Amino acid sequence: MEELIGIIIGIAISAVVSGLIIWIVSKLNLGLQVDNFGWAMLAGLLIGLFTNIIMRVVPAGNDIVNLIINLVVSAAVIFACGALLKGMTVKGFGGALIAAVAIAIVGFGLAMLLIGGATMVGQSVPQ
Repeated sequence: MEELIGIIIGIAISAVVSGLIIWIVSKLNLGLQVDNFGWAMLAGLLIGLFTNIIMRVVPAGNDIVNLIINLVVSAAVIFACGALLKGMTVKGFGGALIAAVAIAIVGFGLAMLLIGGATMVGQSVPQ
């Protein structure tokens, strides 16, 4: 039972973080628009779920090939989610590709901010 609760909590945290990233990209007007934060969270969950499933099937290559494949797969999933979700609008496949790049950059920046903040907490103040 505790494992199930952990999975549910992990999904909820993922939904909030993914929703925040999608919401930021939407506000920056970079290829996609969401009507509200709820749609952003749902879109983030679907994009993350489908992208991860598809990427598990795609054979691994070198780093740059994986990056390009991941961005194209993410763009395709974003484009499909734009058609499936009435609260999300995607500006064509080009817009989906721009959104995929923006989501990757915002997610990386947010991770660096959080990791950088976490490492700073553990550091002592020089005397």
